[in-house]
Amino acid sequence: MHGEERQVEARHESFGALDALTRLRMRAELLRILSRERHTVLLVTHDVEEALHLADRVLVLSARPARLQRVVPVELPRPRSTTDPALLALKASILCELGVDTAETEGRP
Repeated sequence: MHGEERQVEARHESFGALDALTRLRMRAELLRILSRERHTVLLVTHDVEEALHLADRVLVLSARPARLQRVVPVELPRPRSTTDPALLALKASILCELGVDTAETEGRP
């Protein structure tokens, strides 16, 4: 990289212990920092919406033993809205792959 050192940070469930509002604020702050400093971050989360909101790629893992099931490119412009129909479609697709019926979880018949 010709004299340029790329920083990589790994985060495992960084926001997991936070309440919902603080979690949203921390997401926004992380996006602000990343847009300014352009770090590479590996974020491990069980929250599909969080992954889609923050990531350029989502790696979907199988149940134990964890194996890579699919790489989902998130090619949506930033800033992303969690109500964007394209983001919601990606979320439903990932949850379905993980065995979650999104109609039931969203209260639809």
